[in-house]
Amino acid sequence: MGLTSQNLLLLLVFIAVAVCALVLWLWPRAARKGVLSWASRLGMLVVSQVSVLAVLLVAANNEFGFYSTWKELFGQNSSRQELQPGKEGEKRPPALVVKGQESVGLGPREKGGQVDRISIHGPVTGLSMDGYAYLPPQYFQKGHEKDRFPVIVAVTGQPGVSRNLITQIKVPQAASKLVKERKMRPTIVLMVRPSVVADRDTNCTDVPGGPQAMTFFNQDLPVAVNDKYRADNSRGGWGAVGNSTGGYCALKMAMTNPARYGAGAGLSADFFARQDRETGDLYAGNKQLKNEADLVWRLTHMPAPPVSLLVGVSKKGEEKYLKQAEHFAEKAKWPTKVDKLIRDEGGHNFQTWREEYPEVLRWLDRQLADPR
Repeated sequence: MGLTSQNLLLLLVFIAVAVCALVLWLWPRAARKGVLSWASRLGMLVVSQVSVLAVLLVAANNEFGFYSTWKELFGQNSSRQELQPGKEGEKRPPALVVKGQESVGLGPREKGGQVDRISIHGPVTGLSMDGYAYLPPQYFQKGHEKDRFPVIVAVTGQPGVSRNLITQIKVPQAASKLVKERKMRPTIVLMVRPSVVADRDTNCTDVPGGPQAMTFFNQDLPVAVNDKYRADNSRGGWGAVGNSTGGYCALKMAMTNPARYGAGAGLSADFFARQDRETGDLYAGNKQLKNEADLVWRLTHMPAPPVSLLVGVSKKGEEKYLKQAEHFAEKAKWPTKVDKLIRDEGGHNFQTWREEYPEVLRWLDRQLADPR
């Protein structure tokens, strides 16, 4: 039974209710003097509290997506990763595999689009990741069989799972509505998490001697999408957006690979890669690598990339992020353009990002190159 399975939560609720009922029935019967009676009551308290705590922890994990599997919970890799070089002349295996479809209430795919469950296997880095891909209704309609579609990569926060983009932020639902209302071109939206390994927060950074996270997003991801989907590969035809750590990743993807990502949006984003016990040493003591991971430093000391960037933040509730976003925007110089989406109030939470996403998707659509 999966860690995020609804059946697990229901089972734990049933167990907790049964345990509490049993404790209430046994409690008067243990009301006797002596060590054995005292120990019995203590044991009943412990068991009942543990059962209730288990329900609360699993419910919180399902809500915020801290861990997606049992292996992640216990600090193990969620899947075995192995880069197997092929024989000369042997065809490379597909970098993206569709594992099925996710029901998110869009209706028939010819009218609302479709969400695929996908698995990405990077041919460059050897890293793997599960995620989702929204395909617009035009992708399946007659007369559009040869059309190619712009791509937006949506990155959730850390810790988090890509499913949060569907259940909490409702990205495919927002994209489908905008496409139906003709407020956004038919677009493929890829939904992923920022960490390319289960037991480490890589902050979308190429770690010396470790996971090459930025290379995965800049090189493996485009290869994977083009292996399966009819993606538009015009210069600057892709966009990136993310919240929190994912926002840092989205801005960094656009700034480091403007030929691919013509625009990037960071919602409540940091502008540098934080280092803590979850990340480990991201730079192996290399000051230059650390500087280049600082997006403000890049705007100040490196040639300005020809990209459009957006920072989203709230005046009330995100004062720290507001100050950072304004400082970042001040450092921008042509041909880099930084727009700001400022809310009166909000927080570092799913509700704020869910409300911001429709406007951000429209903004990305306006920035991306139209091959027509």
